[in-house]
Formats: sequence, C-alpha cells, structure tokens
Amino acid sequence: MTHPLTVIGLMSGTSLDGVDAAVVRTDGERVFAHGPSFELPYPSELRQRTRDLLDRASELDAHDPELLSVERALTLHHVEAVQTLRTRAEMPIDLLGFHGQTIFHAPAQHRTRQIGDAALLSRETGLAVVHDFRSADVAAGGEGAPLAPWYHAALLHDAPRPVAVLNIGGVANVTFIDRDDIISACDTGPGNALLDDWAFRHTGHACDVDGSLARTGRVDRDILERLLAHPYFQRPAPKSLDRLSFAMALDAVRNLNPEDGAATLAAFTVQAIARTPLPHRPEAWFVCGGGRHNPMLMEGLRHTLQASVEPVEALGWNGDALEAECFGYLAVRALRRLPLSSPLITGAPSSISGGRLTCSGLHPIPHWLGDFER
Repeated sequence: MTHPLTVIGLMSGTSLDGVDAAVVRTDGERVFAHGPSFELPYPSELRQRTRDLLDRASELDAHDPELLSVERALTLHHVEAVQTLRTRAEMPIDLLGFHGQTIFHAPAQHRTRQIGDAALLSRETGLAVVHDFRSADVAAGGEGAPLAPWYHAALLHDAPRPVAVLNIGGVANVTFIDRDDIISACDTGPGNALLDDWAFRHTGHACDVDGSLARTGRVDRDILERLLAHPYFQRPAPKSLDRLSFAMALDAVRNLNPEDGAATLAAFTVQAIARTPLPHRPEAWFVCGGGRHNPMLMEGLRHTLQASVEPVEALGWNGDALEAECFGYLAVRALRRLPLSSPLITGAPSSISGGRLTCSGLHPIPHWLGDFER
C-alpha cells in the first residue's frame, strides 16, 4: 500500500479573488487528516491585470510580455501562500498540488489554459509540484472540469444518497452521488463571476457583499427568461464553461439599475443550478465556494430547489479550504496514475489520469517518489 503524503493544495479560482492554500494528508483515495489553511487575496492591481487577460486569452501568444509578467506575479503570490502556510503547519510538507489560474477554457476546441510557473514554484519552495491537471482530459475529448468530484466522494462516504455538492465559484458546478455510489458532475452555469463583475462596476467592491445589492432589487423576468434560453442549458451533462461563457448577461442587464441588475444576475445563477440535468433529485445539497456566503443565493436555492440546502460546514468541512484541499488530494492521485476524470464526470471516453510532476532543481529528489509509478 502506498503511504500517505502531506500535501499543500493550491487553488486560484475563476472568481479571481486570490490563492487558497490548505494542508491535507492523503494517499489519493482516502483522506487521513486536514491541516491548516490560508487565504492570500490578490492585490487589486494583480486581480485587474489577470481579469484583463481573460478578454484576449484565446489569442494570447505564450511569449506575450504581459502574460509572462502576470504569470510570474501570480506564481510568486503562490510562493508566498505556501511559505506562510508551511510556517503555520509546523509539519514537513511532501508535495504541492498547483492548479494555476485558468484564463481560457474551451473544451470543444480541445483547449484549456491555466497559467502559473510550476518550475519557479518548485525552485522557490524546494518542493515537488504536481500541476496541469486538466490538459490530458481535454486532449482526450473530455470537458476538463469539474475535477473536485473525486475529492467530494472521498469525503462523503457516510452521507445519505442521493446527495449533491454544489460549488459556487466564478462558475458553479455540481457533484452528484447516486444511491449506487455512481458519481456524475457538470458545470451548472454562472456562479459568482457575473455578479462580482456587476458589483465591482457599480460599487467598487469585488463582490455583492452579503447580497445587499441584489436584496434591494427586483428580478427582470423577461431578461432572466432570455438568459435561460441559452443553448448551454439544453445540453446534457457532462458539460463545462469558461468564466466568460455568459459575459453577454452583463450586456443584457446593462440598462437596469444596479440593484435590479444584481437581483437578475443572482436569479440567473440560482435558476441555472435548478435546471441542471441530474439523474435524480438530491435529498440534500451542500454548498461550498464563495457563493455560500451570499444570503441571496442561499435563500434563492432553498426556495427554488425545495430541498435541504446547507453550507458544507454542516458536514464538518472547511468550505473555504475545500478546493485547495482537493488539488492536494488530486496531486497524489496523479502520482499514483489514478483517474482524474471519467465519462460521467468530465465526459472523457474512459477513466484517465493526468497531471505533470515538476521537481525543478530539487537535490536530492524526494525518496518517496520511488513509491509511485512515474
């Protein structure tokens, strides 16, 4: 049996709010312990520079000076998060699981792009790094997302079925586990990204704090129905999205006042989740990601889904660390060549692994790597 490793997982999601880092001890199948976690927000300038890349990411050359500059800044931000968490963890760390920052995702074109310099991260921290988790799946014809269902299933071994874990980040996605323990998943539609961009435009805040903007507005039902007529909602699962897949929604609400625009965009997120093509109706929904902190989204989900909807803290999980822990867990799965995708999760033709290992400048190479198939 492969012995467990103590891993720092790193996640910087489509909300573009910063780096989440978390310690998890795992063998890639079971989770033996959860360590401390840490969030390092992006400085406003770096967040804006990263957001600006998204609008031209599909055409960016790999040697674009601004891309390389932002990538280096993002990587060094991850280095800072790792070093801070190592101090707090007070335990040896074996490995880093590095997701990177997604700037473009178009699986229909067999393209997905996460920026972040794994070699620089490895050199600066002195740790082996597993990265590039999505490319193999996309190259094989999968959606490349979501990847968290494997981790959710590992943690949900005792939960009643059928059950759903809903992650509301910049894009929202759901993990569904049926009574027979079969896992299926997909992106549901917009998460926080539209509401965040709208709130920043009208308030200067990076999000709709406490749902206060949406709470005082009225949903424009005509606009909402037009948004829900998007072809994405007719597609079967699995399916996935880019952060800007529904950018047209911001144009659709442009003539609304700030409050009504926020209310309409929040309702769009909720209704998109409600229309997700799941095999059966979940008995319970557990919500992670920044969206669980928005009372308007949570209230809307409870009203619309007509089911138990609770933050993942109800399960004893740390919702702020969950995705970072996930990529620590997936890093060990990648080392063991265990599946990172499957036909019902990402739409890949078979269960395949992925990820790449970087040990840039490490001397000696960690002895435990000999325990894993390389």
